[in-house]
Amino acid sequence: MTPGNPAREVPPAMTTVTERDVLRDALGLLKDREQVAERLLESSAKHSFDPETELDWAAPIEEGKWFWPPELVSLYDTPLWRKMSEEQRMDLARHEAASLASLGIWFEIILMQLLVRHIYDKSVTSNHVRYALTEIADECRHSMMFAKMIQKGGAPSYPVPRLYHNLARVLKTVSTTPGSFAATLLGEEILDWMQRLTFPDERVQTLVRGVTRIHVVEEARHVRYAREELRRQMVTAPAWERELTRVSCGEAARVFSTCFVNPKVYENVGLDRREAVAQVRASGHRTEVMQNGAKRLTDFLDDIGVLQGVGRRLWKSSGLLA
Repeated sequence: MTPGNPAREVPPAMTTVTERDVLRDALGLLKDREQVAERLLESSAKHSFDPETELDWAAPIEEGKWFWPPELVSLYDTPLWRKMSEEQRMDLARHEAASLASLGIWFEIILMQLLVRHIYDKSVTSNHVRYALTEIADECRHSMMFAKMIQKGGAPSYPVPRLYHNLARVLKTVSTTPGSFAATLLGEEILDWMQRLTFPDERVQTLVRGVTRIHVVEEARHVRYAREELRRQMVTAPAWERELTRVSCGEAARVFSTCFVNPKVYENVGLDRREAVAQVRASGHRTEVMQNGAKRLTDFLDDIGVLQGVGRRLWKSSGLLA
Protein backbone atom coordinates (compact mmCIF):
# COMPACT_ATOMS: atom_id res chain seq x y z
CA MET A 1 0.00 0.00 0.00
CA THR A 2 1.41 3.39 -0.93
CA PRO A 3 1.55 5.79 2.08
CA GLY A 4 -0.68 8.82 1.70
CA ASN A 5 -2.51 7.40 -1.32
CA PRO A 6 -6.01 6.31 -0.22
CA ALA A 7 -6.86 5.23 -3.77
CA ARG A 8 -4.46 2.33 -3.27
CA GLU A 9 -5.90 1.10 0.02
CA VAL A 10 -7.25 -2.43 0.00
CA PRO A 11 -11.04 -2.48 0.51
CA PRO A 12 -12.12 -3.53 4.03
CA ALA A 13 -14.72 -5.98 2.66
CA MET A 14 -12.12 -8.65 1.80
CA THR A 15 -12.30 -11.78 3.94
CA THR A 16 -9.28 -13.93 3.09
CA VAL A 17 -5.55 -13.37 2.95
CA THR A 18 -5.42 -14.77 -0.59
CA GLU A 19 -8.04 -12.34 -1.85
CA ARG A 20 -6.29 -9.41 -0.18
CA ASP A 21 -2.99 -10.39 -1.77
CA VAL A 22 -4.56 -10.63 -5.22
CA LEU A 23 -6.19 -7.23 -4.87
CA ARG A 24 -3.02 -5.63 -3.54
CA ASP A 25 -1.16 -6.86 -6.61
CA ALA A 26 -3.90 -5.55 -8.87
CA LEU A 27 -3.87 -2.15 -7.18
CA GLY A 28 -0.17 -1.85 -7.90
CA LEU A 29 -0.85 -2.27 -11.63
CA LEU A 30 -3.52 0.43 -11.87
CA LYS A 31 -2.61 3.55 -13.82
CA ASP A 32 -2.83 6.87 -12.04
CA ARG A 33 -6.33 8.26 -12.57
CA GLU A 34 -5.18 11.86 -13.00
CA GLN A 35 -2.46 10.96 -15.50
CA VAL A 36 -4.91 8.98 -17.62
CA ALA A 37 -7.35 11.89 -17.63
CA GLU A 38 -4.59 14.37 -18.50
CA ARG A 39 -3.60 12.35 -21.58
CA LEU A 40 -7.22 12.06 -22.65
CA LEU A 41 -7.70 15.82 -22.26
CA GLU A 42 -4.64 16.42 -24.46
CA SER A 43 -6.03 14.06 -27.09
CA SER A 44 -9.42 15.78 -26.92
CA ALA A 45 -7.79 19.15 -27.55
CA LYS A 46 -6.11 17.79 -30.70
CA HIS A 47 -8.77 15.46 -32.11
CA SER A 48 -12.28 16.74 -31.47
CA PHE A 49 -14.80 17.60 -34.18
CA ASP A 50 -17.86 19.78 -34.65
CA PRO A 51 -20.19 17.70 -36.86
CA GLU A 52 -22.12 20.83 -37.86
CA THR A 53 -19.11 22.19 -39.74
CA GLU A 54 -17.09 19.01 -40.31
CA LEU A 55 -19.75 17.25 -42.39
CA ASP A 56 -21.50 18.40 -45.55
CA TRP A 57 -25.14 18.14 -44.51
CA ALA A 58 -26.34 19.95 -47.64
CA ALA A 59 -24.93 17.33 -50.04
CA PRO A 60 -27.58 15.13 -51.68
CA ILE A 61 -27.99 11.46 -50.82
CA GLU A 62 -25.86 9.39 -53.21
CA GLU A 63 -27.71 7.03 -55.53
CA GLY A 64 -26.63 3.41 -55.36
CA LYS A 65 -24.80 3.72 -52.03
CA TRP A 66 -25.64 1.93 -48.80
CA PHE A 67 -26.46 3.50 -45.42
CA TRP A 68 -24.83 0.54 -43.68
CA PRO A 69 -22.49 -2.18 -44.98
CA PRO A 70 -24.66 -5.05 -46.23
CA GLU A 71 -22.68 -7.65 -44.27
CA LEU A 72 -23.71 -5.85 -41.06
CA VAL A 73 -27.43 -5.77 -41.92
CA SER A 74 -29.29 -8.17 -39.64
CA LEU A 75 -30.85 -10.31 -42.40
CA TYR A 76 -27.68 -10.65 -44.49
CA ASP A 77 -27.16 -14.17 -45.88
CA THR A 78 -30.53 -15.47 -44.66
CA PRO A 79 -33.10 -17.16 -46.96
CA LEU A 80 -35.21 -13.99 -46.75
CA TRP A 81 -32.24 -11.82 -47.77
CA ARG A 82 -31.68 -13.97 -50.83
CA LYS A 83 -35.30 -13.38 -51.90
CA MET A 84 -35.11 -9.60 -51.48
CA SER A 85 -34.34 -7.24 -54.34
CA GLU A 86 -31.21 -5.10 -54.14
CA GLU A 87 -33.41 -2.04 -53.68
CA GLN A 88 -35.22 -3.63 -50.74
CA ARG A 89 -31.91 -4.69 -49.17
CA MET A 90 -30.58 -1.14 -49.42
CA ASP A 91 -33.80 0.21 -47.96
CA LEU A 92 -33.49 -2.18 -45.01
CA ALA A 93 -29.91 -0.99 -44.49
CA ARG A 94 -31.18 2.61 -44.41
CA HIS A 95 -33.78 1.78 -41.76
CA GLU A 96 -31.33 -0.27 -39.70
CA ALA A 97 -28.86 2.63 -39.75
CA ALA A 98 -31.63 4.83 -38.34
CA SER A 99 -32.47 2.17 -35.74
CA LEU A 100 -28.85 1.92 -34.62
CA ALA A 101 -28.49 5.71 -34.49
CA SER A 102 -31.66 5.87 -32.35
CA LEU A 103 -30.23 3.22 -30.03
CA GLY A 104 -26.97 5.17 -29.88
CA ILE A 105 -28.75 8.36 -28.82
CA TRP A 106 -30.62 6.45 -26.09
CA PHE A 107 -27.40 4.99 -24.74
CA GLU A 108 -25.58 8.30 -24.86
CA ILE A 109 -28.30 10.12 -22.95
CA ILE A 110 -28.08 7.40 -20.28
CA LEU A 111 -24.29 7.63 -20.29
CA MET A 112 -24.31 11.40 -19.81
CA GLN A 113 -26.50 11.05 -16.74
CA LEU A 114 -24.32 8.28 -15.31
CA LEU A 115 -21.20 10.39 -15.82
CA VAL A 116 -22.76 13.34 -14.02
CA ARG A 117 -23.62 11.04 -11.10
CA HIS A 118 -20.06 9.67 -11.11
CA ILE A 119 -18.41 13.08 -10.73
CA TYR A 120 -20.97 14.65 -8.39
CA ASP A 121 -18.89 14.10 -5.23
CA LYS A 122 -15.45 14.45 -6.82
CA SER A 123 -13.08 17.40 -6.96
CA VAL A 124 -14.29 19.79 -9.65
CA THR A 125 -10.71 20.86 -10.40
CA SER A 126 -9.39 17.34 -11.00
CA ASN A 127 -8.39 16.12 -14.46
CA HIS A 128 -10.72 13.16 -13.93
CA VAL A 129 -13.76 15.42 -13.59
CA ARG A 130 -12.60 17.75 -16.36
CA TYR A 131 -12.35 14.81 -18.74
CA ALA A 132 -15.80 13.51 -17.73
CA LEU A 133 -17.24 16.93 -18.60
CA THR A 134 -15.34 16.86 -21.90
CA GLU A 135 -16.82 13.47 -22.69
CA ILE A 136 -20.32 14.70 -21.87
CA ALA A 137 -19.79 17.53 -24.37
CA ASP A 138 -18.68 14.94 -26.96
CA GLU A 139 -21.78 12.85 -26.33
CA CYS A 140 -24.04 15.89 -26.72
CA ARG A 141 -22.56 16.49 -30.18
CA HIS A 142 -22.80 12.80 -31.07
CA SER A 143 -26.48 12.62 -30.13
CA MET A 144 -27.29 15.66 -32.26
CA MET A 145 -25.19 14.25 -35.10
CA PHE A 146 -27.01 10.91 -35.03
CA ALA A 147 -30.40 12.63 -34.96
CA LYS A 148 -29.47 14.78 -37.94
CA MET A 149 -28.24 11.71 -39.84
CA ILE A 150 -31.58 9.96 -39.22
CA GLN A 151 -33.43 12.97 -40.60
CA LYS A 152 -31.13 13.22 -43.61
CA GLY A 153 -31.68 9.55 -44.47
CA GLY A 154 -35.45 9.94 -44.46
CA ALA A 155 -36.14 6.98 -42.16
CA PRO A 156 -38.05 7.39 -38.88
CA SER A 157 -36.40 7.28 -35.49
CA TYR A 158 -36.75 3.95 -33.67
CA PRO A 159 -37.12 4.28 -29.89
CA VAL A 160 -36.44 1.23 -27.73
CA PRO A 161 -39.51 -0.59 -26.35
CA ARG A 162 -41.25 1.24 -23.52
CA LEU A 163 -40.32 -1.50 -21.01
CA TYR A 164 -36.59 -1.00 -21.55
CA HIS A 165 -36.97 2.77 -21.76
CA ASN A 166 -38.47 2.74 -18.26
CA LEU A 167 -36.02 0.15 -16.91
CA ALA A 168 -33.26 2.57 -17.89
CA ARG A 169 -34.81 5.12 -15.51
CA VAL A 170 -34.15 2.65 -12.71
CA LEU A 171 -30.60 2.01 -13.93
CA LYS A 172 -29.81 5.73 -13.99
CA THR A 173 -31.06 6.05 -10.40
CA VAL A 174 -29.56 3.03 -8.67
CA SER A 175 -26.54 1.99 -10.75
CA THR A 176 -23.27 1.55 -8.89
CA THR A 177 -20.11 3.13 -10.27
CA PRO A 178 -18.66 -0.10 -11.70
CA GLY A 179 -22.09 -1.02 -13.07
CA SER A 180 -22.29 2.35 -14.81
CA PHE A 181 -18.94 1.93 -16.53
CA ALA A 182 -19.66 -1.68 -17.52
CA ALA A 183 -22.91 -0.55 -19.16
CA THR A 184 -21.05 2.31 -20.84
CA LEU A 185 -18.61 -0.08 -22.48
CA LEU A 186 -21.41 -2.36 -23.61
CA GLY A 187 -23.12 0.54 -25.35
CA GLU A 188 -19.93 1.81 -26.95
CA GLU A 189 -17.70 -1.06 -28.00
CA ILE A 190 -19.97 -3.20 -30.21
CA LEU A 191 -21.19 -0.20 -32.19
CA ASP A 192 -17.61 1.03 -32.37
CA TRP A 193 -16.50 -2.28 -33.94
CA MET A 194 -19.19 -1.94 -36.61
CA GLN A 195 -18.37 1.69 -37.27
CA ARG A 196 -14.69 0.86 -37.77
CA LEU A 197 -15.82 -1.37 -40.64
CA THR A 198 -18.16 1.32 -41.97
CA PHE A 199 -16.16 4.53 -42.28
CA PRO A 200 -13.54 3.17 -44.74
CA ASP A 201 -16.20 1.35 -46.85
CA GLU A 202 -16.62 3.20 -50.15
CA ARG A 203 -19.93 1.44 -50.81
CA VAL A 204 -21.44 3.46 -47.97
CA GLN A 205 -22.91 6.98 -48.13
CA THR A 206 -20.24 9.66 -47.66
CA LEU A 207 -22.26 11.30 -44.89
CA VAL A 208 -22.62 8.03 -42.94
CA ARG A 209 -18.89 7.38 -43.32
CA GLY A 210 -18.17 10.86 -41.97
CA VAL A 211 -20.48 10.36 -39.00
CA THR A 212 -18.91 7.01 -38.11
CA ARG A 213 -15.36 8.37 -38.53
CA ILE A 214 -16.01 11.19 -36.04
CA HIS A 215 -17.65 8.79 -33.63
CA VAL A 216 -14.82 6.24 -33.82
CA VAL A 217 -12.10 8.84 -33.17
CA GLU A 218 -13.83 10.38 -30.19
CA GLU A 219 -15.22 7.15 -28.74
CA ALA A 220 -11.71 5.70 -28.52
CA ARG A 221 -11.07 8.15 -25.67
CA HIS A 222 -14.38 7.35 -24.01
CA VAL A 223 -13.61 3.63 -24.08
CA ARG A 224 -10.17 4.22 -22.55
CA TYR A 225 -11.66 6.33 -19.74
CA ALA A 226 -14.38 3.75 -19.00
CA ARG A 227 -11.99 0.78 -19.12
CA GLU A 228 -9.49 2.38 -16.76
CA GLU A 229 -12.20 3.32 -14.28
CA LEU A 230 -13.97 -0.06 -14.45
CA ARG A 231 -10.65 -1.86 -13.91
CA ARG A 232 -10.06 0.32 -10.84
CA GLN A 233 -13.59 -0.23 -9.53
CA MET A 234 -13.40 -4.02 -9.90
CA VAL A 235 -10.34 -3.92 -7.66
CA THR A 236 -11.44 -1.36 -5.07
CA ALA A 237 -15.20 -1.95 -4.80
CA PRO A 238 -16.58 -4.18 -2.03
CA ALA A 239 -17.46 -7.78 -2.87
CA TRP A 240 -21.23 -7.15 -3.00
CA GLU A 241 -20.76 -4.34 -5.51
CA ARG A 242 -18.55 -6.43 -7.77
CA GLU A 243 -21.12 -9.23 -7.77
CA LEU A 244 -23.94 -6.79 -8.49
CA THR A 245 -21.89 -5.44 -11.39
CA ARG A 246 -21.54 -8.93 -12.87
CA VAL A 247 -25.30 -9.50 -12.77
CA SER A 248 -26.32 -6.02 -13.95
CA CYS A 249 -23.79 -6.10 -16.79
CA GLY A 250 -25.12 -9.49 -17.92
CA GLU A 251 -28.69 -8.23 -17.85
CA ALA A 252 -27.65 -5.11 -19.76
CA ALA A 253 -26.08 -7.35 -22.42
CA ARG A 254 -29.35 -9.24 -22.76
CA VAL A 255 -31.35 -6.00 -23.14
CA PHE A 256 -28.81 -4.56 -25.56
CA SER A 257 -28.93 -7.58 -27.86
CA THR A 258 -32.74 -7.50 -27.79
CA CYS A 259 -32.89 -3.79 -28.69
CA PHE A 260 -30.04 -3.75 -31.19
CA VAL A 261 -32.35 -3.65 -34.21
CA ASN A 262 -35.95 -2.53 -33.79
CA PRO A 263 -38.23 -5.16 -35.45
CA LYS A 264 -40.36 -2.36 -36.94
CA VAL A 265 -37.64 -1.90 -39.57
CA TYR A 266 -38.80 -5.12 -41.24
CA GLU A 267 -42.41 -3.97 -41.47
CA ASN A 268 -41.31 -0.60 -42.83
CA VAL A 269 -39.58 -2.22 -45.81
CA GLY A 270 -42.48 -4.56 -46.58
CA LEU A 271 -41.29 -7.74 -44.84
CA ASP A 272 -43.15 -10.06 -42.50
CA ARG A 273 -41.94 -9.08 -39.03
CA ARG A 274 -42.23 -12.53 -37.44
CA GLU A 275 -40.47 -14.28 -40.28
CA ALA A 276 -37.67 -11.71 -40.34
CA VAL A 277 -37.09 -11.87 -36.58
CA ALA A 278 -37.04 -15.68 -36.67
CA GLN A 279 -34.50 -15.74 -39.48
CA VAL A 280 -32.25 -13.23 -37.74
CA ARG A 281 -32.29 -15.37 -34.59
CA ALA A 282 -31.44 -18.48 -36.61
CA SER A 283 -28.70 -16.78 -38.64
CA GLY A 284 -25.22 -18.12 -38.04
CA HIS A 285 -23.79 -15.08 -39.83
CA ARG A 286 -25.63 -12.68 -37.53
CA THR A 287 -24.48 -14.55 -34.44
CA GLU A 288 -20.90 -14.39 -35.68
CA VAL A 289 -21.16 -10.66 -36.39
CA MET A 290 -22.51 -9.87 -32.92
CA GLN A 291 -20.00 -12.07 -31.11
CA ASN A 292 -17.10 -10.68 -33.14
CA GLY A 293 -18.32 -7.18 -32.32
CA ALA A 294 -18.42 -8.00 -28.62
CA LYS A 295 -15.20 -10.06 -28.43
CA ARG A 296 -12.79 -7.27 -27.56
CA LEU A 297 -15.15 -6.21 -24.78
CA THR A 298 -15.87 -9.71 -23.46
CA ASP A 299 -12.15 -10.51 -23.39
CA PHE A 300 -11.58 -7.38 -21.29
CA LEU A 301 -14.52 -8.07 -18.96
CA ASP A 302 -13.32 -11.64 -18.50
CA ASP A 303 -9.81 -10.39 -17.69
CA ILE A 304 -11.04 -8.08 -14.90
CA GLY A 305 -13.46 -10.59 -13.37
CA VAL A 306 -16.84 -9.37 -14.62
CA LEU A 307 -17.79 -12.49 -16.61
CA GLN A 308 -18.39 -14.85 -13.72
CA GLY A 309 -21.31 -16.83 -12.33
CA VAL A 310 -24.80 -15.57 -13.14
CA GLY A 311 -23.37 -12.66 -15.11
CA ARG A 312 -21.59 -14.99 -17.50
CA ARG A 313 -24.73 -17.06 -18.02
CA LEU A 314 -26.67 -13.88 -18.84
CA TRP A 315 -24.02 -12.88 -21.38
CA LYS A 316 -24.32 -16.29 -23.01
CA SER A 317 -28.10 -16.02 -23.14
CA SER A 318 -27.73 -12.62 -24.85
CA GLY A 319 -25.94 -14.29 -27.77
CA LEU A 320 -22.99 -11.92 -27.45
CA LEU A 321 -20.73 -14.51 -25.80
CA ALA A 322 -20.03 -17.91 -27.34
